Amino acid sequence: MIPWELLDTAEMPGGGGQLRLMRRGTEYVIRLGHTELMNSRLSGSEEALATLTAARLRNPAAARVLIGGLGMGFTLRAAEKALGEGARIEVAELVPAVVAWARGLMAPVFGDCLDDRRVTVLESDVLDVIRKAKRCYDAILLDVDNGPEGLTRQENDALYDARGLVDAFAALKPGGVLAVWSSGPDRGFTPGLKRVGFAVEETTVKADRGKRGARHVIWLATRPGNG
Repeated sequence: MIPWELLDTAEMPGGGGQLRLMRRGTEYVIRLGHTELMNSRLSGSEEALATLTAARLRNPAAARVLIGGLGMGFTLRAAEKALGEGARIEVAELVPAVVAWARGLMAPVFGDCLDDRRVTVLESDVLDVIRKAKRCYDAILLDVDNGPEGLTRQENDALYDARGLVDAFAALKPGGVLAVWSSGPDRGFTPGLKRVGFAVEETTVKADRGKRGARHVIWLATRPGNG
């Protein structure tokens, strides 16, 4: 078996631990401690986050979209395919090293998706971006931590608590969609979204493109009204 090779490390902000970028053959993973956060072999649910959202937008040809978390670029690439030439896609990534890896060590995974003229990468906490926005976005896609039940940073909980959902609601245009990826179910999250005023769909999707394997959860929460 081909051994794993450590390519680089990066510290999480706020003392959240050390990220490790590793490669085995053509497979890449990003780990935090013993937890595997991302794997280049598993892209199905991250792609679904974008395609399911785009299908619910009123005007995907010219939508303004915010993606929280660059990851390995699967959601970004899917958004580029699903949205039109007039769209604007902002990606907020908290860890600068992840952006550097995308342009360097993980270039075989990312390809040229960061060169798309519609894309702006913000090296920032997505929560800060959301809180500064008022009725700006047609969609906000969150693939941060492990979903509402976070593992990596306690600060990420603020994205998914009552105030965080209120902030996301305010950042969306009427008719806009908040899409949230999670590695597993969370019985309290759908009621929380509804209390804020969202109309909510909860769906289960495959982690990869095969017939077997893990399944992840995506919430699609729409702010009522006409944009």
